[in-house]
Amino acid sequence: MNVIVIMLDSFRQDHMGCYRNDSGPFDDVPPCRTPNIDRFASSAVVFENAYPDALPTIPVRCALMTGQRTLPFHGWQPLLAEQIPIARILRDQGYVSCLISDTYHFRRSGYNFHEYFSSYLWVRGQEYDPYNTAPSRRNIDDYVNQHFDADWRRRVSVFLQNTDGFETPQDWFAAQVMDQAIDWLRRNRSHKKTFLWIDCFEPHEPWDPPKGFDTYTDRSYRGPRLIMPMGGQAADWASPEQIRFIRGLYAGEAAFVDHCVGRLFDALRELGLYEDSQIWLLADHGHPLADHGKFLKGGDRMYSELLNVPFMVRLPGGAEGGRRCEALVQFHDFLPTALELLGMGNVTDAMHGRSFLPVIRGQTDRHREAIITGYHQAIDRCIRDRRFSYIERPEGEPDELYDLADDPRETRNLIDQLPREAQRLKSSFGQIYRRRPSTVVKGIQGTYEMGSAAVE
Repeated sequence: MNVIVIMLDSFRQDHMGCYRNDSGPFDDVPPCRTPNIDRFASSAVVFENAYPDALPTIPVRCALMTGQRTLPFHGWQPLLAEQIPIARILRDQGYVSCLISDTYHFRRSGYNFHEYFSSYLWVRGQEYDPYNTAPSRRNIDDYVNQHFDADWRRRVSVFLQNTDGFETPQDWFAAQVMDQAIDWLRRNRSHKKTFLWIDCFEPHEPWDPPKGFDTYTDRSYRGPRLIMPMGGQAADWASPEQIRFIRGLYAGEAAFVDHCVGRLFDALRELGLYEDSQIWLLADHGHPLADHGKFLKGGDRMYSELLNVPFMVRLPGGAEGGRRCEALVQFHDFLPTALELLGMGNVTDAMHGRSFLPVIRGQTDRHREAIITGYHQAIDRCIRDRRFSYIERPEGEPDELYDLADDPRETRNLIDQLPREAQRLKSSFGQIYRRRPSTVVKGIQGTYEMGSAAVE
């Protein structure tokens, strides 16, 4: 059995048609169309309640690749020499493997995520990748408003420099990543055991979808093209029209990613890999679009738009497919499950995660009774079961409790009405999963402000 993993960064669950009804998450933006992912989901096992162990980008990949928890132990840092990732495990079983990615954080010196892969291919230029130093031909004032300070203008400038030559949709990063993956698969089809990890950084911000896919924004909008939203309260720096426009850009980016993934699926069918592989499609996390007042990820944004991710697997021949599962699973459960599917369950005892293969086979619809998630560097934690979501805030800030069945958008805090439910969830996980209060933690990615502040 071949293994193919398709990671889509920052893809919200409610922006995939297979996860929602006909309406989208916002009344003022058309629902995002994802026909290719929806078709894939129709023959896959689709999980409703899959959650990262710890956020953001790098801790997520660590948990997925090693089967180990990261929330208590592993912040934004390289893979350690003592950790045994999936590429090493499969290499020792004779798999030929490749990592293909435009997630430029992998390329940091000593980060080691590419180690043990037979080959690895980088697509350069995403976000703030120091790739192109030539000044952009475009006017930055067309992409910011009067509230953007020098630092935020610099961030936008780097992305404009990196994408200055983009003209056709094939120039965009998601297309480049999928083209590289398709080419590698075609050239390596003769291998008996193949493992491919595709790590696509889109639809991560900045959001600048190709013209043919930028169809979710208001045609009458005449303001700046705000491809890179700022953090903080959106109402402090963006008008309602600008907020709506940014949401439309994100939807267009997500739709374009679906288009590119569709081309990959076509190639998998053509090569016969669609029928002899376990194919995983997931996101590392979602993305706040001012649902609760703010854009961008952050340690205080412990709501479904960030935490509840698309997560699905298609088995060879579509076995067990076409089912939806409400079982609670977390990312460190992925590797034990993938290995057990390969008949390698005898190595998974060394991992924190537990295989949910019985859920995939329809033998049960339960796996974990509750999950905990958050940022390793932050104080805030979210603990959930299939009904309630409890958010533990720093001292001095009110905790929150939401009934996800009656209030899926998390608008009514029930902490005062249902304190016992909050206490029940809070007591599910001990102090090892929390951080002691502190002021500021310096991280490799930048400054992580503690408490309710954000990593932006």
